[in-house]
Amino acid sequence: MGACFSCCGNSAEETNLMPSPEERRNQQLEAAERRRQENESRGVKNLDKVRRQQQRALDMERREEEAARQGDNGPTLRWQAS
Repeated sequence: MGACFSCCGNSAEETNLMPSPEERRNQQLEAAERRRQENESRGVKNLDKVRRQQQRALDMERREEEAARQGDNGPTLRWQAS
């Protein structure tokens, strides 16, 4: 019986399909914020670990440069044949 009168007026279901423009705007802002947060943490899960690795790499590079400056007199390892 409800199928005969569905085209004559707005049912409760039809009015709830579209949220108000302000509500829609808020939903879009929330979705954009979620996407931004997901993109920020996408590749790196542990920022402290990455920072430590970068610091270690810098320390190793400094040590190698210092060793190169001090040890320009040749290689320290020598081959010996017996």
